[in-house]
Order: sequence, then C-alpha cells, then structure tokens
Amino acid sequence: MEAINKNNNSQNQSQHLEEEDRLSPLTDDILLSILGRVSLHMAARTCVLSTRWKHLPWLLPELSINVEDFLSVPCTEPIEANYMEEAMVSLTKATRSFLSDQQRGCTISSLHLKLYLINTFLCEVGPLVGGAIDNGSLKDLDLTVLDGTEPLDCSDEDMLQRAQEIDTFFHAYPSVLNCLTKLSLQNAGFDNLDMHHLLFDCCKQLKHLRLCYCDTGTYSVFKIDAPNSKLCVLEIDVCRFERLELVCLPKLEKFICITWVASQHVPVTFGFVPSLGELELSCGASYRRRPFKLSELLHGTTSIHTLTLHFQGENLWLQPEMEELRTAFNKLKKLSVCGIFVEFDILWMTAFLVAAPSIEKLHIRVWNHVCDVGEFRGDIFRDRKTPQWEMRFDGSENRLLKELEIGGFRALEQQFTFIRSMLERSPNLQKITLLGDDQCDECDALDASLHPSKFPEKDEEEMVAERIRDGLFSPEIIFDEDWSLSI
Repeated sequence: MEAINKNNNSQNQSQHLEEEDRLSPLTDDILLSILGRVSLHMAARTCVLSTRWKHLPWLLPELSINVEDFLSVPCTEPIEANYMEEAMVSLTKATRSFLSDQQRGCTISSLHLKLYLINTFLCEVGPLVGGAIDNGSLKDLDLTVLDGTEPLDCSDEDMLQRAQEIDTFFHAYPSVLNCLTKLSLQNAGFDNLDMHHLLFDCCKQLKHLRLCYCDTGTYSVFKIDAPNSKLCVLEIDVCRFERLELVCLPKLEKFICITWVASQHVPVTFGFVPSLGELELSCGASYRRRPFKLSELLHGTTSIHTLTLHFQGENLWLQPEMEELRTAFNKLKKLSVCGIFVEFDILWMTAFLVAAPSIEKLHIRVWNHVCDVGEFRGDIFRDRKTPQWEMRFDGSENRLLKELEIGGFRALEQQFTFIRSMLERSPNLQKITLLGDDQCDECDALDASLHPSKFPEKDEEEMVAERIRDGLFSPEIIFDEDWSLSI
C-alpha cells in the first residue's frame, strides 16, 4: 500500500510539473486575461498552482473584492453578525494585501468592493482605499455596501442608523466620494440627512447608482436635480418614495424602478432626461395599487428605445391606452412585457404594437408559478383579473417587427390567437422563439406533480408549428424548453 501511495504521489508531482510547463510559456497578458474571468479570491489561490502565476494577481488591472466570497457558511439572509465579522476580517486582509504599495506592480483601473457596514473594519478599509486613491494607484471605485438583514426586518431606527454610518464613512474619507463611479446602498433612511447632496454634489464621478430599500422618509417625494451629474444608470429597488421626480439628469441612459409603494400618483416623473433610452418598470399590483397611465409617466421622455414592463404575475397597473402612447413610443425598438399571469388573455398587448410601429423585437414572459397560486398565495394580493382593454385597430402594420419571443409558452388558445395576430399585422416577422417556463427555486421545492411541464414535447413541435403557420405564414419557429429568465 505504501508503495502504491508513493507511486501516486510521484504521478501527481509529474502531472503538476507537466501542467506548470504548459503554463510557463504563456505571456503575462494571456494569464491575466484568464485570471480576470474568476473572482479575486480564486485568483489569489492560483498562486499555489505554479511559480509562474505567483505574482500575477497583484498585476490585475481590475480587482473585485467581495466580502461574500469570504463567508464561512453559504450566503443566506439574515446573516449572523459573527459570520459577517469573520468575513470582514478576511476582506480587510485581502484589501491591505492588494492595495499595498510594496506589492502592486501597476495602477488599478477599477476596484469592485463589496463589504458589510461594520465600523471597526471600515476604519481600516477606508484609509487603505483612500490612500490608494490619493497616491494615484486607484482610478475608479465600484462600492457596494451590503446588509445582512432582510429589508422587512429593518426598523426605521435601523435605517436611520445605517444612513448615519454611511454618511460618517464618506465624510471621513472624502477621497472615496471623489473616486466613486458606481455605488449600491441598502436599508438606509436619510430622513435627517441630505441624500441629494451626498450622492449628486459630492460624488462627482458617479455613473451608476443603485438604491435598495432606501428613502428620505416614509412616503416622501425625492427630487433629483443634478445638471452636472455624470449618472448614466439609476436603479430604484423597493424604496419607499411616494414619488421620484427626475428633474434634471442629462446623462441618464437607463432607469430601473422595481416595486414602488402604493400611491395615487405615477411612481416617477421625468423632466430633462434627453439621453434616457432604456426604461424598466417592475411591480406586482396589490389591492392598494391603482392603475395609472403609462403616457403620463413617459411624459418628458423623447428617446426611449428599450422598454420593459414586468407585472410579477399580478394584475396590470396600467390603464388602457393606445393613441396617447404614440409620442412616447415613436423611437421604441424593443418591448418586453413580462410577468403576465398564464391564464390572462394577451391579445391586449396589440395596443402597444399599434402605438409603436417602429418596434423590431417583442419579448413576452408568461408567469406560471405554482408557488404563487392557491394555498401558497399571499393575502395582500387581490384575485387576478384578465385585462379588459377595448382596442380599435386602424389597419396599420408593424413592418419593422422581425422577432417575437414568448417565454412560458403553454400552447394555450389565447397564445395561438395572439401569435397569429402578430403574423397578420407584421409581414416581416421572420423569427418566433417559444421558450419553456423560467426557473424558480420555490416551485422546484414543491411536489413535482403540482407543476408538470406543459411545454410541447419533441414529437409535438411540428404540430404546434403548423398550427401557428396555418398554411399562410412561413416564419422560423424555434423551441427551447431550458432557459433562464434574465430580466
């Protein structure tokens, strides 16, 4: 047995040397390109693979230091304080190592830093990052301030405290503010602080901002008037604003608004946003949420080319419109309508096609989750009601529409009716992609008998395709049961 073990060890050493010889001829540029595709935590561990790799992690032009990579347990919420502290100890060591003047061999073009808001460690990480900025070795900073607490478990006092700690940290290390190009904050209530001044006056290089469960007071109106801002992307996720008013953001290209509070008003209004081209609105309509006119929300926009509407399987939060949308839709190229409950008629979406003859791509995602029906359904949502839109078509065609994609295809009559209506009004529709249900961990955890797949089997695909073509049309039809929802 001992002889066998020695033989195996010898073979392993020979294999290791052979692999090292294969890596040795590669240039630093190629090896750095390989390392740049894995986490920094993994890149640092590659040092033991070969002496040739030993110095390379410290030459990476882009660094990503994520505290979640250092957790000793799987990342679940809420995370216990001792696990967060252990992870921050490791993150602090990694940050010190990779930002050290003695070890760095090149300028860091971008640092992606995710950390927990723990004062003990921020007092160590802050000077390290600030020092790298001051001496010119760090150019751009992407900072995510994580919180291990679920948003609904945060009290108003907790949110106020977090905002105060964030404000204190930034004022203690002003270099961090000056270098920030991307910032993500969670669970912070800026009731007593000037969030606008902090984010738009102090962060002069900020291009991407994400606020999750943040506000300036419950059901407050937050106005952003920043004519000198470089902000290109703004994400608002479950924030308790009564309304968000984007008065002036001249560089804004993409805006995402997810799950706004119940309100008598549209969740957002636009002023001077000449560069805004991508808009995503996602929300589940509870019994407290009243429908609003999309044309009212889009008033002030002139360049929307990509629009995503996600209803999360609930009732529509839009009032019926057609003609009113023509101005806002005059440059619309791609429309995604997601979260349409599987039993709903989808013919009403033709109204969007009438209002937007310039659409080239139409993507639809049908919502079919057994974890969200019957006994599994929450109490805060009313019964779902199929949309009732009266539509008067003028006989116009969508000659630019070339691609139709339907996720959650179930071979239901209303889906066939909708597809044929698209073919009738879109003479250049060349490609139809039919996808299965998107993946859901909660559905997968239930009894498989509760959610059998109704996507066409292989031997049924031709029959479905013929029914769609109806002897009159000839689009390419693609079936793909396995896919992942990316929106």
